[in-house]
Amino acid sequence: MLGRNRNLLALLTVAGVGLAACAGEEGANGDMAAETGGAGTGAPAAEAPQQQQQAALAAGVTQEQFDQGRQLFTGQGGCHACHGPQATGTQLAPDLTDDEWINVTDPQIENVVTLIKTGVAQPVEHPAPMPPMGGANLSDDQVRALAGYVLSIAGG
Repeated sequence: MLGRNRNLLALLTVAGVGLAACAGEEGANGDMAAETGGAGTGAPAAEAPQQQQQAALAAGVTQEQFDQGRQLFTGQGGCHACHGPQATGTQLAPDLTDDEWINVTDPQIENVVTLIKTGVAQPVEHPAPMPPMGGANLSDDQVRALAGYVLSIAGG
């Protein structure tokens, strides 16, 4: 019984930490991560993996949208907190660089935009729910750029 309670406590702790991270909590310096991936993000945009820097753009995604989406992923959007700085996934959230779509049945730009806007209240495989827009305050154009970036790094 004691072992089961410890496991439950550990899972609840991980989920709670994940929710705080995914919801865009303030960093140790007291401010939100910079949009450009600067201080406080833990992963500057310049550190995106080589494959993401040279990803083939998904249909309908411009290079400008891709670049903006990458900056949002590692900065203001806070996506890296749960999906990892290189979008390869963590215990809290899935890998976005592979071709496996867990929470989207048809990976088209509008479906990914909807997923980002509404979040994932009950993830299929991971313990931490994704709040709408990851807990960030993003414009429609920013959400679309972020969706374009995610589609592009996943191979469109």
